[in-house]
Amino acid sequence: SAPGSESIILSAECGDGPPPRPRPCLRRHEELKEEEGMDEDNNLLHFLDDTPTAHYRKTCDEYSSQIDGDDHSDTSDADPSNARDRLETLLNQPANKFCADCGTPDPKWAALPFGAFICIKCSGTHRSLGVHISKVISVNLDEWTDEEVNCLANSGGNATVNTKYEAFLPENYKKPRQDFSTEDRAVFIRKKYELQQFMTNPQFACPLHKHGAEKRHNNQQHGGSKHGTFRNSWRKKDSENKGVKKMMDVGMIEFVGLIKVDIIRGTDLAVRDVMSSDPYVMIMLGHQSMKTKVIKNTLNPIWNERLMLSIPDPVPPLKVQVFDKDTFTSDDRMGEAEVDIQPLISAAREYQNSMVTEPAICTFLASENSILVKDSVISIVDGKVEQEIALRLQNVEHGEIEIKLECVPLSQ
Repeated sequence: SAPGSESIILSAECGDGPPPRPRPCLRRHEELKEEEGMDEDNNLLHFLDDTPTAHYRKTCDEYSSQIDGDDHSDTSDADPSNARDRLETLLNQPANKFCADCGTPDPKWAALPFGAFICIKCSGTHRSLGVHISKVISVNLDEWTDEEVNCLANSGGNATVNTKYEAFLPENYKKPRQDFSTEDRAVFIRKKYELQQFMTNPQFACPLHKHGAEKRHNNQQHGGSKHGTFRNSWRKKDSENKGVKKMMDVGMIEFVGLIKVDIIRGTDLAVRDVMSSDPYVMIMLGHQSMKTKVIKNTLNPIWNERLMLSIPDPVPPLKVQVFDKDTFTSDDRMGEAEVDIQPLISAAREYQNSMVTEPAICTFLASENSILVKDSVISIVDGKVEQEIALRLQNVEHGEIEIKLECVPLSQ
């Protein structure tokens, strides 16, 4: 038995009064000390909570706290249709009927961390900023949860967003309109959201980001007098500049729509470990890339995972690559394939213009020399333009992968 419990029994037998209460657990005492230390650290780092992602998390947490404190008698009635109804109510607010960034009527996208409704052209630039800055969600194509709608409502919509992020917009600065070029939109959106140059309240800007930008600017102004030990910092700065330039180039690309890529399954994939592989799929379209989860220890994985990319103009081929996940070495290649999505885009445009009446629009025939395992058909399914494709992987011993594509035109 434990020492504490033993002392309690002895005291009771001796009849010296009620047994003494056990001493507090030393481990819990140490935990309390650690928590106090964490509180001090949190006080020192409180300024990190002003990033857009942190703002999004805090907004969701505030709503969760409010819900926890409310009566839960109606929670069983919550369903996706309720979230959809509330989202439509937000869309019908006067300021939300126009894109927060360029004024285009009837925006169908939302930048959730900021709570802004935006048009599809501006959404392309928001995506190029990265999900750590702006997470773009479709009003019509994505399933909205109550939490996401709560976060959007708490942000106040376009009126509040523009009051906050355009508070110090210069009078001579031309805010983009719906007929402005992609380049003009990209410059404005980056200044507005990423650099936050039009905000007057300093508590909304991330101090680390601001100080870092000022430091880089000072280095550029006075870098000519520094030699030797600063040679590595120059190389690092050049790398940063190339990264910023690449991001700006992506933001200036015109997007013509979206493509949904359902990664269904792989068949008879190549062995890259001892007896099997840990495969995952990466898709690329221009500068964009996404990947699936890793399926452990199988040569016939089933992903059933949907990925979505913006379609740039001009339209590049969709690249599909399969990799074996490794822990201590670089991931091994397990084959690749390229898909021409231009026919799918053309079919979607024709269907949108009511020029297509047949369910099957186009058929691509498989052959021994093609990457198609079987014939592939572009068809209309429940009002969606889709194409199922079974691909024979290239530059590998063997392996096939099945995917399904859906093209979403620009107007949606």
